[in-house]
Amino acid sequence: MKKLVIVLLTVFVISITSAQTFNQFYGNIVSNTSQTNVLNDLTAFENFGIKTVGSSALVNTENWITSRYQSLGYTDVVLQPFTYSAGTSNNIIVTKTGTLYPNTFLIIDAHYDTINGPGTNDNGTGTVLLLELARLLKNVETEYSIKFIHFSGEEDGLVGSNYYVNNTVIPQNLDIRLVFNIDEVGGVNGMTNDTVVCERDLTSPQSNNAASNAATNSLAILIELYSNLETEISNAYASDYVPFENNGEIITGLYESNVSPVNHTINDNLANMDVPYAYEVIKGSLGAVLEFAVAFETLSDEEQENFSKMISISPNPSSNYLNITFEEPLQQAVDFKLIDTLGKQVYQDTLSKQQQTIALDSIASAQYFAVFKIDNKRFVKTIIIE
Repeated sequence: MKKLVIVLLTVFVISITSAQTFNQFYGNIVSNTSQTNVLNDLTAFENFGIKTVGSSALVNTENWITSRYQSLGYTDVVLQPFTYSAGTSNNIIVTKTGTLYPNTFLIIDAHYDTINGPGTNDNGTGTVLLLELARLLKNVETEYSIKFIHFSGEEDGLVGSNYYVNNTVIPQNLDIRLVFNIDEVGGVNGMTNDTVVCERDLTSPQSNNAASNAATNSLAILIELYSNLETEISNAYASDYVPFENNGEIITGLYESNVSPVNHTINDNLANMDVPYAYEVIKGSLGAVLEFAVAFETLSDEEQENFSKMISISPNPSSNYLNITFEEPLQQAVDFKLIDTLGKQVYQDTLSKQQQTIALDSIASAQYFAVFKIDNKRFVKTIIIE
């Protein structure tokens, strides 16, 4: 959306260090990003025409998006209808369930409606980014669930995202880890497009601002780790993260640094943007999503068997304590946590000894998953506390 020229109240060109470091497993996934896919999908998006609410062009775009997810193998694809003065449209909500925290969600969103033109940049770029990430993440296990949400009615005043927050997030008390909004990241043809703006929350309520700032700083670092782009940090405004922001959720987002002079016109098309720039934004975004959703490697049957032999837990069932024993010498510390069957973490520790005893006095009687993290791999055993 963002109909106004951006005035940055505070802009920081960041060059900072953080806990984020390059992860080769993530880098291998990012390397499979396809610039050909990006160009083909932007071309298809453009060819649907002007996608205002109530138009056949928007309906055709909606069908194209939903069909793409279905062809990728996603089964949880939901259309959420809403009606207002412009007509009836749908938010498209696609859920990929997390392995450890199925009820906590990373939301990646972009709007797919346009105004006055085909909107190849605003917001074909966000739409295509979600599709390419969904393709590459389909068979990657993540600790947290991911929702890919394509909002409609954004150009008429964030109608679809407001409807989703008021009719899904609030009544369901949805547990949201982070909202990551993508809006207009295609750059300007003929300019040097080497920087993307990372957006943070600076508005009320202020309770979520510090967490948004931390997430946005992490986003900037991750973009630079997994793409060839530089980053700037600015304030979030006038896009689909705003209803979430107002509800107290933690938000971040991306926007192009060179702002297109032709958005919201018939000339918002491929000829006036920079496809390689959009491709780099997608690579950086994928690296960030892998980090935010905590992606990990799937164990082979042989690895499962080896881990099972290497780690013993006793007694099981237990009432007062657990003994955890590593049958082989530890080469590095192991992250350990207990998670209940609803995905709530109840205990966390770092294990660095061959045998350690964990007190269970404060943990309720129930079934739990004991999760061991070694590098990018997870090994899970079921335990009973009586």
